[in-house]
Parts: sequence; structure tokens; C-alpha cells
Amino acid sequence: MPPPPMARARMPRMNTQPTLDLAIIGGGIAGLIHLHYARRAGLRVVLLERAPAVGGLWRELPSWQDIQICPVDWTVGDLPIAGPLQPQVLANIESWVSRFGLAPDIRTGCAVKLARHDGQTWVLDTSTEGTVRARHLVAATGGHNKPWTPPVARDGSVAECHSSALREPKSLAGRRVLVVGGGASALDLLDQCLLNGAAHIVWAYRSLRWFTPTTKPKAVAGSVRPVARLQAQGVPLARQNELVRADLTARYRHFGLQSLQPERPLDLAADQVFPGRATMLAALAQIDRHRGEVVALQNGQAALSDGSTHAIDTVLWATGYRTDLGYFANPALAAVTGVNELSARCGCIFRSLDEPDLYFPGVGLEGFGATSWNFAIMARSIMSHIAGTAHLDLEPLPRRLHHLDLVRHLAARDPASFAARDPDDYCRDVGLGTPDDQPYPMP
Repeated sequence: MPPPPMARARMPRMNTQPTLDLAIIGGGIAGLIHLHYARRAGLRVVLLERAPAVGGLWRELPSWQDIQICPVDWTVGDLPIAGPLQPQVLANIESWVSRFGLAPDIRTGCAVKLARHDGQTWVLDTSTEGTVRARHLVAATGGHNKPWTPPVARDGSVAECHSSALREPKSLAGRRVLVVGGGASALDLLDQCLLNGAAHIVWAYRSLRWFTPTTKPKAVAGSVRPVARLQAQGVPLARQNELVRADLTARYRHFGLQSLQPERPLDLAADQVFPGRATMLAALAQIDRHRGEVVALQNGQAALSDGSTHAIDTVLWATGYRTDLGYFANPALAAVTGVNELSARCGCIFRSLDEPDLYFPGVGLEGFGATSWNFAIMARSIMSHIAGTAHLDLEPLPRRLHHLDLVRHLAARDPASFAARDPDDYCRDVGLGTPDDQPYPMP
């Protein structure tokens, strides 16, 4: 498929235009889906993306990176994805632009330098479009948009690389590598070390997260649907946790991985249960494991908080991302560094408590809840709210939501989108009625 048309090369500066209904910052998954639903609602809208093309984080990730869920759970409507790897994911995101006719309302290469609310509208100072004014603002720059590594003593004698920046995994061949982190990215990097012939692998982590021990690839094992079926059947969260934990515990025992099982109880409202990595699990005995943090990288060695030292050539940081909202004039928002903090500053999942008419898609969802289909559900309700047919209250959530819980939460607040449909019936139709090889229907 040829690349889709992007934004026009030359367009009139936005400050010559009347105040828009909605501005969207960010041209990744959430931004494009919200743009589609805004256009469908007949809103005057613009999407501003600082990069030269859409794609968001998936434009920046290395080509070996893949999604943590099944491709079918990624798919939006009738736009199939060719595979789980970064080039295929990016091509799928780009195809949304042409499929939904989004290009006329996209401005690429346009950074938002400052976003402020003047008491009536949002005022956006941009790098190429002058001043953009809109009644509502969707900040779709993501809760994880700034790679983070911890501050440690270092003298430059050890090479360092964040998981998002490992472009050539073959460069690990023959190297002594330290992988730092206990989540999904750490398991990815351990697999890459093994597949590319690292001479020695040390794995350091403060704590471990729940994952699904399996020999199946992520594209098969990373389905959200088993839990979605429990939700569709009305199984309470506490019982869901019991059932999933029992399954995972049996898997840890079957694969002899009890030493990797987290001590804290599973909580599906907080835990992103990602699939294990077959190569890493099969070669676990080859990995030198340590529970601790990196204290120093000096003299070609890594010193860990457990007192051990290791001669290494390269550190691979699987330490995740921080939230960067530095473009907001509001100091409370600009100071936010994490998605949990941002979620606590939102009512009704994504409605900002700090500023009026501001929305942060997905921050109130557990990691596996933030699928493309979930973004579509949120986008539809935001557009209903802008139209005055929905009420997104300003009450913070006591916990983050998981997948189909989102439907039940929004249905009570957005009767226009769920016209005469009982949300439980809707969840059962979607969760139990959609074949595993088919995407959920677009709302």
C-alpha cells in the first residue's frame, strides 16, 4: 500500500481562521481516532503534530519492536494490520489517514509551543500555524512520551541505550550486556540479547510484574479477550483477579518460573498482564539475575544495590517513559511526570480537573485497556460531550479501568452514544459475540 497523503504542504495560518470547536495535539493512535470521530460529529477541528508525519511513538520505535496485544485487538474497523512489528504497525496507523479522509485537518511539522486557556477558549502558540484557538482541546501526546533512565554515577566507560533507541540488535553480539527493568520492555530486550548472541547477560530489576508464561508469540498470546469475556459475563473484578491469578500461577509452576512470580497479588485494574517471551523463558538459566538497582557505571563495571559488581560493555535501559506536558502554561500540568499522576488529575477517566474543556485520552485505563477500540469509545463520548448530549463528570476514578469497564462507565454518562442499549447487553455482544479472528466493531 502506498503511503497515505499527509497534510498539504502549504496552508493558511490558523490564526486567520475563526475559533475551532476542537484542537487535537498529537498524531499518534489516539489523536487520529479522535480526529475521525470529531469529523464524523461535524466539528470544526484541527490536529497538530510536531513530527513531519503521523504515527506518534510508533514512528520513533525500532523496527524489531512489536505490539503487546494480538493484531486483531489493535485493528480499527475494516483496516487490517499486516503484522505486529513496528513497520507494519506504523503503516496501519498511516492508512487511517487515507481511509477516513483525515489529511485536510492534519498539520504535520507543527509543534505546539504553548497551550493556555484564556477563560473562554484554548489558545495554542504553534511553530508553523501561528495562533490556533479552539473551544476544546484533546491532548493526545500520550502518558508515555519521554524515554527515562535513572540518574546514576557514570564515567562514560559503559555504553548505554534505552529500549526505544536500540536500532541494531545485532550490535549486541559478543557483548556483555546488563538489562535493567522488570516489565515488558525488559523481557523484549532479554530476548534480543539471546537472539543476537550476547556473550553474557545480567538482568537487574527492583520488582517484577505479572506476565503470562507461554511458548506462543506475543501476536497470539497477547489477547485481551479472555478477560473481556469475564467482564462481558458480569464477573466481579475480585473474582476476575482470582481466576486469572490461578491460571498464571499454574503457568509459572509449569514452566518452573516460581522465582519470577511477583509477591504482590494480581490486580487487573492496575496490572498489564503481558505475554512472556519464548526465547527468554527457554534460556533463563543463562541469565544472571539480580534484584536491585544500578548504583554506578564506572570503570567498565556496573555496581548494583545488592552489592554485586559486573564487568559489562552495554547497559540496556528498560526503564520506561515519563510524561512530558511541558507545553502547557498551567504549572500544575507542566510539572506532571507520570501517567498515574495525570490520571489522578482527571475526572471521568480523561477530563482534566486543572483546566476546562481539556481531555487526556486513555490515562484512566489500565495498559491493556488502551486498545484502538477503547480510544474509539472515548472519542465518541468526548464528541457527545462537546455537542452537549453527554455529561462527563469531574469525579476522579477510585481505580483505573480495564477494557469493557470503560463501556459501562461511559454509557451512564453518554446516552446519545448508547441509544437505548443496555451497556451490559452491549458488552456481551462485543465481548462474547465477536470471533477471535475479527476486530471489535467500530462504535
